[in-house]
Amino acid sequence: MWGDRRISELVEPVVAALGYELVGVERLSSVGKGALLRIYIDTPSGITIDDCERASHQISALLDVEELMASAYTLEISSPGLNRPLFTEEHFKRFTGVEASITLSKPLNGRREFKGLLRGIRGDRVVILVAGEEFELPLEGIKKARLVPEC
Repeated sequence: MWGDRRISELVEPVVAALGYELVGVERLSSVGKGALLRIYIDTPSGITIDDCERASHQISALLDVEELMASAYTLEISSPGLNRPLFTEEHFKRFTGVEASITLSKPLNGRREFKGLLRGIRGDRVVILVAGEEFELPLEGIKKARLVPEC
């Protein structure tokens, strides 16, 4: 899982105890406003605002006790939504056959952006079909990945 591994490992048991799946964690910087910590949760039946509030109270208390955030931050609990972020190998397996957009940290064959049909996992690489050409993208090199919503 990319994103913030340390926070993910800390909050995953809390999220699971509440009956949710931890989809992933994003830590975003905002100049002058502190950090934004976005935590995505889900269930097979979806997530409500009440679910987000419930998770927020538990996670906020945990983060305050563990003091993982060095400065002021805003905690945001969210459902993954239609353009669901993909964080783990399991996510890429689960959404094989679905269109996704993937950004790499470093270029592969001169490009960092790939938008196409997920074909699954091959070893430690995500396989994606882009305009009839298959690419194998290293999992560890993925900066950001999301499903592309159907229109």
